[in-house]
Amino acid sequence: MTTIITSKDNEKIKYTKSLLKTKNRTKESKFMIEGYRILTLAIQCNANIDYVFINEDFENKDEHEQFLKELSIKNINIYKTTNKIFKELIDTENTQGIIAVVKFKERTLENNLNDQSKFVLVLDRIQDPGNMGTIIRTADAAGVDAIITLKGCVDIYNPKVIRSTMGSIFDMNIINATQEEAVRLLKLKNFDIVSSYLNTNNFYNEIEYNYKVALVIGNEANGINDDLISKSDTLVKIPIYGNAESLNAAISSAILMYEIKKYLV
Repeated sequence: MTTIITSKDNEKIKYTKSLLKTKNRTKESKFMIEGYRILTLAIQCNANIDYVFINEDFENKDEHEQFLKELSIKNINIYKTTNKIFKELIDTENTQGIIAVVKFKERTLENNLNDQSKFVLVLDRIQDPGNMGTIIRTADAAGVDAIITLKGCVDIYNPKVIRSTMGSIFDMNIINATQEEAVRLLKLKNFDIVSSYLNTNNFYNEIEYNYKVALVIGNEANGINDDLISKSDTLVKIPIYGNAESLNAAISSAILMYEIKKYLV
């Protein structure tokens, strides 16, 4: 069943719009996803979908008729609003005319980093949403078991992050933790902490990696903080053959993840 909403002052409209802000997403443990493809992926991954908003254009396309029926069969509430009001619910210029509000649960290290995990990615103050989303997507492709985001990282439920993950947000085990608890538990579970660091003589492809690795990727401008560097077991760098000072954080993480993965299969 579809409920029609025509007023921008409707409480459901106001509530949905509020989820564009990090503090409200955190408070409500909900975030928004936009687009037909990512919503189908969310359904395939059994995401906890609270409700869906569509605009007039979405409903009027024949190819969407069956999809809307499937949402109704799953007892997912559907709200339809005008194209004009719908634009206030999104942060993009162009839209496919559908968004969903998804519930999430905060994951803890103790409950979500199990003994079978061999490859963990630790992110220290990654702040660019595009980088964060690309890193999550690449970690999914590279077979990373879990991602730990430390204080100072961009909100993983930021709409720009969600778009950049291309659906991998629903596949990955992403845990927010403090640096202290992350280091303590990683050491306890016998992970080698491997940090990407420019001031080392160790090239990433000239060393052998342990059977359990926690790869640390640092802030785009300042790298990994000194305290975490001091607690690392191994420091590695990617050679720079040209004149660039460094590589983009997402590119660096991809190169290192795929190299390390060779030792863990």
